Amino acid sequence: MPCLNEAATVADCVKQARDALAKYAISGEVIVADNGSTDGSRELAAAAGARVVPVPLRGYGSALLTGIASARGEYVVMGDADGSYDFMAIETFVTKLREGYDLVMGNRFKGGIAEGAMPFLHRYLGNPVLSFLGRLFSSSVASSSAARSAISTPGSAASAAPRSSRSTCVRRAWSSLRR
Repeated sequence: MPCLNEAATVADCVKQARDALAKYAISGEVIVADNGSTDGSRELAAAAGARVVPVPLRGYGSALLTGIASARGEYVVMGDADGSYDFMAIETFVTKLREGYDLVMGNRFKGGIAEGAMPFLHRYLGNPVLSFLGRLFSSSVASSSAARSAISTPGSAASAAPRSSRSTCVRRAWSSLRR
């Protein structure tokens, strides 16, 4: 969970994610990649049971990359710490990953979007175009009705690449982000 000043919601998000892991008997951890919060988010996330990872470079992408690089599991499910995702839907993502999909993308349109929650261009151009391109160029991409993303890590059963490949990919993405 990338996080920047989410004190009002981060503990509930961590609790919900941990509850989902327990309910579906999924062995996992909850990581909060903190991007420099000054409102107590880090402490609240840790108290709720998350492993908090400091993010040295500001930005949403940096928080995602740091969280992914810090993950120890076979799969990574991403969702924001602002209370906008239903972490109880994690089983849908993990099921698809276990079926062999490398990437599972949530779909805000199937799950419903609250009025004003997404800018017009993102809703009607950005998300539909990116979703179409993902389906067009990859047969190992699944869609889900919840709005978030999940990936299999290179060391998972769904991939033959060694686990260290994830760190290499993240480092490359991290380097391009700093440019």
